[in-house]
Amino acid sequence: MLWLALHFPLLPLEALPLRQSPSAVVSRGRVLACDRQAAEAGVKSGQKLSTALGLQPGLAVFEREAVRENGALESLACWAGRFTPTLSLAPPNTLLLEIGGCLRLFGGVEPIVDAVLAGCAEQCYSPTWAVAPTALGGRWLAQAGAGAIYREPAAMQAALAGLPCAVPGWPAEAQSRLASFGLKHLGDLQALPAAGLRRRIGSEPVDDLLRARGELPDPQQPFVFPESFAIEIELPARVEHAEALAFAGQRLFAALAGWLHGRQLLVRACTLQLKHDDGSLTALVLRFAEPAADEGRFLRLLREHLARLHLAAPVEVLRLLADEVENKPGASAHLFDAAPVGEGALACLERLRARLGEAAVQVLGEKADYRPECASVHRDAAPDVAQPKRSPPPAAAMPPRRPLWLLPAPLPLVERAGQPHWHGPLKLLSRAERLESGWWDEGEIAAAGDVRRDYFVARNPQGQWAWVFRDAQGWYLHGLFS
Repeated sequence: MLWLALHFPLLPLEALPLRQSPSAVVSRGRVLACDRQAAEAGVKSGQKLSTALGLQPGLAVFEREAVRENGALESLACWAGRFTPTLSLAPPNTLLLEIGGCLRLFGGVEPIVDAVLAGCAEQCYSPTWAVAPTALGGRWLAQAGAGAIYREPAAMQAALAGLPCAVPGWPAEAQSRLASFGLKHLGDLQALPAAGLRRRIGSEPVDDLLRARGELPDPQQPFVFPESFAIEIELPARVEHAEALAFAGQRLFAALAGWLHGRQLLVRACTLQLKHDDGSLTALVLRFAEPAADEGRFLRLLREHLARLHLAAPVEVLRLLADEVENKPGASAHLFDAAPVGEGALACLERLRARLGEAAVQVLGEKADYRPECASVHRDAAPDVAQPKRSPPPAAAMPPRRPLWLLPAPLPLVERAGQPHWHGPLKLLSRAERLESGWWDEGEIAAAGDVRRDYFVARNPQGQWAWVFRDAQGWYLHGLFS
């Protein structure tokens, strides 16, 4: 196994939505974390608040919010599901990813680490990290800011030997005893007899050291991805323009993509709820032409919707919910499958619908009705694009000829000497095709009702082909052939 440990020392601060620099988070009167500007003034973790204010009088102070930190860590775990399905939380501020089984998928350890760190930076998190064969060893090295990859246990054990005894966070009594013995590094403990060390500092620190070195098993409790996805984020400031919500929405959709990968699901529709400062809600529904799990596709569609959205009031909170999800099919890719050029037809349809409206991008579909004006229906274009084209039926099964262009309403024609006229006398080129149907909606409002018509293919002296019919009232023009 190979563990990538991500330690977030500034998580108490980075999990807060509303903060200004210089700022710090305090707990029980002492500084827990501070930003770079405060650190440059001399503020540091563990310092008394009075001392920190003396060093930086303009320091913005926030109380620690453990619930918000847990939510941020779980959101990061959902996002990390795109890299590995096996991960664990190490509260309050560490995330463990088992990447040993994903090396061939990403092309090695270094590409995984680079992708993870880039994703953390995009979400405004600044972790320290380490890769090690054991979870606890990687966690301690990440806390120490190692920033290195230790593939072999011997290399990891050598790195652990140089860590200070304060890194594991053992009880204060055990640390004071180690200091009184003159033991400053973990390597000093390894040189002592384990039995005597247990009597002096307890069994727990010694067992921790053995687990970190890989000499004792250290099973981790796996992170269980939630059954449903619903996550929210408070904005650092009130947003008055919809386009500015794309940056904040990126963190939400990154977590959604990771959650989908972790649970092997695809999403067909999701809702981005916008909570305004007056308490009202705006629901922005994103529907995809096909089930998807790609973060880039989510963000492109979100920007299209935001470009057309006018905010009724400033937005304070964003909440994302996955409404319609389905299982990811277990299909294998082609051996020499080439990457598609561009974004694809279905992704283009999504953007067109977001830009022009749902009703503006549709196709004509067939409907089981003999009446020509009732035989077609508008429907979503996505299924037609996704399905492969069917081969035409054999000649024996071909239906009678139909025009592609039907008039909005049949046009009455002049009849002279028993012959219909449209830009001159029409010559009938086909035998009569009797259509008689529609009794079921007779008398209903805006319904075609029961019809009895004889249809013909005709041509006028100008060479135009028409589709005409005759009923009890006379001749009518119903469609034109291209």
